[in-house]
Amino acid sequence: MTRALITNDDGIDAPGLRALALAAVDAGYDVFVAAPRRQSSGSSASIIAEEADGRIAVDPRSVDGLDGVPAFAVHGGPGLIALIAARGAFGAPPDLVLSGVNHGANVGRAILHSGTVGAALTGGMNGARGMAVSLDAGLRPLELHWEEAAAAALALAPQLLDRPPGTVLNVNVPNTPSPRGVVEARLAPFGIVQTTLTEEEEHYIRLAVEDLPSSPEPGTDAAYLADGWITVTGVASVTDVRLGVVEEVRGGWNVLRDRAFSGRGG
Repeated sequence: MTRALITNDDGIDAPGLRALALAAVDAGYDVFVAAPRRQSSGSSASIIAEEADGRIAVDPRSVDGLDGVPAFAVHGGPGLIALIAARGAFGAPPDLVLSGVNHGANVGRAILHSGTVGAALTGGMNGARGMAVSLDAGLRPLELHWEEAAAAALALAPQLLDRPPGTVLNVNVPNTPSPRGVVEARLAPFGIVQTTLTEEEEHYIRLAVEDLPSSPEPGTDAAYLADGWITVTGVASVTDVRLGVVEEVRGGWNVLRDRAFSGRGG
């Protein structure tokens, strides 16, 4: 049986977490829930926690409608939760990390900052498959379709589980009961909102989140999502890129060394 960790960055009491956990139970997975005790949006894959004497509190909780499903409120962020789950903090490590359903889309290269995506990537780095699931709630939603977003995630889960460990998907679902379909899309250069500096004084700054002034780039996750599609994007956490820097400087190493150490006494 597939063992699934359900986590998020909106906190243990978030409705999207409950919807995702219920869908995973209905799909027949061996589910356990571990989520931050409070809002942790924007935490990326951080493993910072609230510690007391070197200890991180993990409080048993119950989730409505999930009798018998182990659930924990952790005094730390989703990246940390995915990491300690892989280390056996909640029993056997998960085969699948389902992170969400996030309140708000996670599209474009701004997903770097997302705690929802950070948990899925951390799970992937530690031997599981990961999926970040987000609902395009907008800034002023009238109704939120959590169940539809969770259903979309679980419909994609078998395909994810067919891929090798370490595979991670970023999934965004439009806030509608009837999406147009599912499409694989590349990341947009930016997200669908931007952070702006609205006030700057000597001892503080003030930020605001605003809609982007222009339409999203065609063919990207942001554009497809805005057009009513469920978007799926394969993402990777840390990759190495050969830039040829060493080869370029190797010939001049003696010069660099002499510059670095000139004037130092022995």
